[in-house]
Amino acid sequence: MSKFDDLMATYMEEAEKIGLSVDADLLTKVTKGLGPSIYNTDSAKVSCSDKAELDRVKNNFLIKKMGMADSGELDSAIQKVCETFGSSNRNKYRALFYYMLVKNLGKENQYA
Repeated sequence: MSKFDDLMATYMEEAEKIGLSVDADLLTKVTKGLGPSIYNTDSAKVSCSDKAELDRVKNNFLIKKMGMADSGELDSAIQKVCETFGSSNRNKYRALFYYMLVKNLGKENQYA
């Protein structure tokens, strides 16, 4: 297996742990869109306790990449994903985090 396949298996296992049903095709597309950041230990995860990190998620992914307008809806979606993972879960993988944002905000068509 390649490193990418190993990571995808890890993401699928983590999704199962938190009770999330995953569209593997969409998760693959979101993960590929993250590029090499998924291979770096620090950038591969999102810290929900770091306000600056959550602002980067909103600004760089939701606003710049997904083309959404800045609104309270984006902040709410980010908080919902953080709650889904749970505060004690240290494995908030960026690929899975972004996948959940895409699903929660109904932006799957941008990965069609």
